[in-house]
Amino acid sequence: MPREQTHAKWRYGIRMQAQDAEQAAEISVLVPALNEEDSIRQVIERVLAIPMKVEVIVIDDGSSDKTAEIMRSFADKIVCIHNEKRQGKGAAIVRGLAKATGRVVIIQDADLEYLPEEIPSVVGPILAGKESVVYGTRFAHGMPKSMALPNKLVNILLAWAVRLLYFRRMTDEATCYKAFRLDVIQGMDLQCKRFEFCPEATAKAIRMGNHILEVPISYTARTTMEGKKIRWTDAPHAFLTLARYRFWRKNGSKPSSG
Repeated sequence: MPREQTHAKWRYGIRMQAQDAEQAAEISVLVPALNEEDSIRQVIERVLAIPMKVEVIVIDDGSSDKTAEIMRSFADKIVCIHNEKRQGKGAAIVRGLAKATGRVVIIQDADLEYLPEEIPSVVGPILAGKESVVYGTRFAHGMPKSMALPNKLVNILLAWAVRLLYFRRMTDEATCYKAFRLDVIQGMDLQCKRFEFCPEATAKAIRMGNHILEVPISYTARTTMEGKKIRWTDAPHAFLTLARYRFWRKNGSKPSSG
């Protein structure tokens, strides 16, 4: 091949690599959604408006309302995944994770209990290379007044369960805002199907030797009448999941000291 063509091909390759680097997402935001037609549009718009390189992955978990239709209207800006039949929040997250390419992965519920504008403060320590796992805690300044009493009690007990089982002090194990370095969450081999994603991810993050940093976030609880899916009756599955993975060990890794 002539030298001029070789140099041109080399320059083209360097230019394409630079363009890929510019377009690469800093964060992948996974949005599992089930019958959230009232809020999904606003959630997507607000996540897209975050002043970062964001990859938005919305997983419709068999919705019977207009959720899928609304999310498809953003098809040129987001990654759309659709489950024909309901599989559960955990299964939806696992499907979305398979498409994630960002340096950091964070979960965003499809309602507005959590503010998308606070995502940068949660993922910031990971992008800065200081942490590999960060949780947004709703309880940095006490329990939210809008949260139902049974939910408050369950959250307190879950935090204590982590202390007793894993010897780690946490204030908010069940927060939606869980952020992970991509390779960390990909290495968890998640088996969750429903709401046990939270305790499974927490347990495996600790067992893989990761420190979990908690940063304060805002939170406005919604009621069952407003569409809240999780119930306090889901709590037994969370406690059992924490116990189940107490001695879990990633293949080829050293167990954590906790």
